[in-house]
Amino acid sequence: MPGELVREWEEVPARFGVSARYAKWAGTPAPPPTGPGPAVLFERVTPSGADGAAARAVLIGLYGTRRRAAALLGTTPAELPPRLLDAVAAPVAPVRVQGDRAPVRTLLAPDLTALPVPVLTDEDAGPYLTLGAVLATDPDTGVRNLSIHRMCVQGPDLLSLWMVPGRDLEGAHQAARRRGVPLPVAIHLGLGPAVLLSSCCPASLVPPGVDELAVAGALGGAPVELTSCRTVEAECIANAEYVIEGELLPDLVPENPQGPCATPEFLGYQGRAHPALPTIRVTGITAREGAILQTVSGPGHEQSVLLGFGMEAAVLGRLRQLGASVKAVHCHTAGGGQLMVVLQWRAKRSDADDEAVRKAAESVLEEFRMAKLVVSVDEDVDPESDADLWWAMATRLQADRDVAVLPDREGFPLDPTQSPAYSPSLSADGRTAKAHFDCTVPHALRARFHRPHFTEPRT
Repeated sequence: MPGELVREWEEVPARFGVSARYAKWAGTPAPPPTGPGPAVLFERVTPSGADGAAARAVLIGLYGTRRRAAALLGTTPAELPPRLLDAVAAPVAPVRVQGDRAPVRTLLAPDLTALPVPVLTDEDAGPYLTLGAVLATDPDTGVRNLSIHRMCVQGPDLLSLWMVPGRDLEGAHQAARRRGVPLPVAIHLGLGPAVLLSSCCPASLVPPGVDELAVAGALGGAPVELTSCRTVEAECIANAEYVIEGELLPDLVPENPQGPCATPEFLGYQGRAHPALPTIRVTGITAREGAILQTVSGPGHEQSVLLGFGMEAAVLGRLRQLGASVKAVHCHTAGGGQLMVVLQWRAKRSDADDEAVRKAAESVLEEFRMAKLVVSVDEDVDPESDADLWWAMATRLQADRDVAVLPDREGFPLDPTQSPAYSPSLSADGRTAKAHFDCTVPHALRARFHRPHFTEPRT
């Protein structure tokens, strides 16, 4: 659609150039002035680490709005979460392609410094792969896992990798360590929307044992095609723009030996570097002709959009299991697509529905660790409209009766308020008070809250 893509032909450096120019379009939680904007294709980005390396293309912001992200799959933001639920329920297994059926890929030297990997700020530990989807197979279970992780370039052939504890990749890594062998991995930069969205789904939606690639096949309407890596015994996604092949090692390195910062996080704050992270030794890089390196800016709409749709599907599925009369779920980008959940409820049929809405909303706060704030609204409120949400908050809520606080629950430590240093009522870092804002109209008073309906004139 017109205005959805901007092409930048001027040569820019990977160090600060991409992030500084894209900042005006990144959207909250990037610092102002900013707002959601187009996808931006930088045609000529010079790598920051290798002298004389050729400029290459970098794409950022493809998923920078919810509408555009859903449109890439031929649907709308409201329709995408139910489609994800359907895909999880009826997965389509990937297929292997070899020989003439496999896309042509060029084997490059295992030199990360020759790629235009962006450095976002002058506090960053280095260039970061922010949208690298890691594919690995658990050596104990044989189950594949595709997931996105923060990876910092530590040298020409070395990456540090941060895995959120409890993720499937961590389990596969531990299984390989018990065997005394490295874990072969394929890191993908530049994937189709069905694969990328499936890789961002939480475990509550795609539990261990379910192949994310099979979910992607169902979501995209065709099996994902796999082929063999060239330098390690692993599979890779055949149509990826770049594939970085390597081995996940037991060796640990500091994420940033020079300082406390890592790279900006999706909640809008500068990330803290980890003192010791596992490493990936790169053995080879393959690329399609004219390959485009895809990335995201840590704080901004794009990463929140990618995380939000999977969270919405998981919450919607759980509330449906409970028999709740929920109509739609929207995970707001201001909460990184995780912390702030808007629930749109179908019209209440009795006074009993007042309490049913509150109990169901509080169950979301209890069952989903990342959910910190839940806002409940009626059918006549558009959950995608910030103006409508604030209107409902202002005119359909009394704080003394409509705000429920759940103290000292398990949360997410990247939110800097989730610490006893901020609130002494919290028992540890990563604990948080949660809240439900019930902006639904009491059933008995529904006549007082009638919104006008404007009728088109008859011709």
